[in-house]
Amino acid sequence: MLGDVQQDLVHRSLLVALALTCACRPDPGGEGEVGSTTAATEVGSSTGTTGTPTTDASGSTTGGAGPETASLVHSYGTYTMAPYVEIEPCVQWTLGNEQAIYVNAVTLVNDGGFHHSNWFAVPEEVFAGDDGYFDCADREYVELTAAIEGTVLFAQSTQSREELMTLPAGAVIKIPPRHKIIARTHLLNIGSAELDSELRMAIDLVHPRDVDAVLAPMHLDYHDLSIPAGKRSRFTGECSFAATYEEATKRPFDVKLYYVLPHYHYLGEYFGLQILGGARDGEVLFELDGFNGGANGKGFDPPVDLSGADGLRFACGYNNWLGKDISFGTGDGEMCMMLGLVDSRVMIESRVMDGSELVGVDGEVLLSEAECSNYAVQKNAAQSPPTAAEREAPLYVPPSEPGDVDLEPTKKCVDSAAAEPDTPVTLVSVRDAIFAPSCSFSSCHDAKAPAAGLDLQTAAGLGARLIDHSVVAKTDLALVAAGDPEASWLYRLVAECEPQNGDGVVVRHMPFNAPTLLPDPLVAKLRAWIEAGALDN
Repeated sequence: MLGDVQQDLVHRSLLVALALTCACRPDPGGEGEVGSTTAATEVGSSTGTTGTPTTDASGSTTGGAGPETASLVHSYGTYTMAPYVEIEPCVQWTLGNEQAIYVNAVTLVNDGGFHHSNWFAVPEEVFAGDDGYFDCADREYVELTAAIEGTVLFAQSTQSREELMTLPAGAVIKIPPRHKIIARTHLLNIGSAELDSELRMAIDLVHPRDVDAVLAPMHLDYHDLSIPAGKRSRFTGECSFAATYEEATKRPFDVKLYYVLPHYHYLGEYFGLQILGGARDGEVLFELDGFNGGANGKGFDPPVDLSGADGLRFACGYNNWLGKDISFGTGDGEMCMMLGLVDSRVMIESRVMDGSELVGVDGEVLLSEAECSNYAVQKNAAQSPPTAAEREAPLYVPPSEPGDVDLEPTKKCVDSAAAEPDTPVTLVSVRDAIFAPSCSFSSCHDAKAPAAGLDLQTAAGLGARLIDHSVVAKTDLALVAAGDPEASWLYRLVAECEPQNGDGVVVRHMPFNAPTLLPDPLVAKLRAWIEAGALDN
């Protein structure tokens, strides 16, 4: 429920009101009513692959100790982005599942250019059409409809290239029979070279007998942003949704929080989440400093029991180094949102649409606050716990498409091979084709707070910085040794999957959080520029 189509939520306020007040979908309740889980496992959002026993892509189990599990892997294909393009296509994968499946982990991998994406599971007939990419408007795709007709599956961290969301043991997202996975994607290529980006997804399934809680989405949104130019600011939303929950369910407030994922753009420098009200008021649940294009979700095991609280307090901080005020939106706009996955009888939506007030200053940070408007949306009736028959039956795994058989979630990294360099071979072109989209856009090596003190964003003096920069890593190599790519630490980081420092220790290749290297012609461009003397041209 994160994403730029929050504009749709505003424009469809009447639909929201009807969905909230009619409560036309019954609470499934009944056998297996969800509760908390205490099973221990490493949870959260990270890079890599799961460590639980799984099946191969064809759906056969591999056995091993622990719960019975399986994995499905799918390639959505390669999307070609022209230079300097911003586009928001939708994409879908029809699972062909004749039975319900229960998802405990999701992996999403791309080759760059995916600014963010929000994923849902909906019935096959909703937003009907062929699999693959399509124009969202052609099928009147709206995320709110997807959430009500189906359920939220996953949200991508901003600009993350590889991400694994793992829920605690026993916690799942349920995908009912005859469903498909669908998303609106926000693609952004700010580089001067064409970008081909393949998108892959893996979903890890667990046996219904091991399910303790079928999770529902929670969404927090601070829409009323007015971020002043040249200043740091922080916006805090007070979301007291316990009373709304109790009114909608006629039960005491007993929500349990399993997973959170914040969302802001490149001006964002902070996200915080606290318990609001009750004996634990002010207890910090999650904080995120900075913005780096990494996987930034957090899981809770055991889950956070919000009983006795009034709700949640969330805050986003910004450092607006631009020369203009910034408001909510895409492009140069900013956002402040959080997706939560909860054990709850209803879906929870809390947002600040207006009423934001400046309440003080903390050092140089301007502080604004507002009360959230809170809504409880009845879950789809299909979002019920596993039946006794499901728990007793063998693990069901949908068939894989022919092209997905034996497909791995993450492509294997291969060292850069010799290729004709992308042209022209100049520092300006290296900056525009490599540094801008892959190094500074993620805010790792931007002008605001450059990682390792290396600013690859500012054009003025870039050549001198590359030659004179003191390398932080344990290596005797210069960052750029004019005329000698192999003696240049920068080249080694982008050309080798497992570059080694001076102690022989493998360090992370670049770009950050990328499972594979840059395309060979771009790596060859950097090499050719260094070989030609690393000219400031």
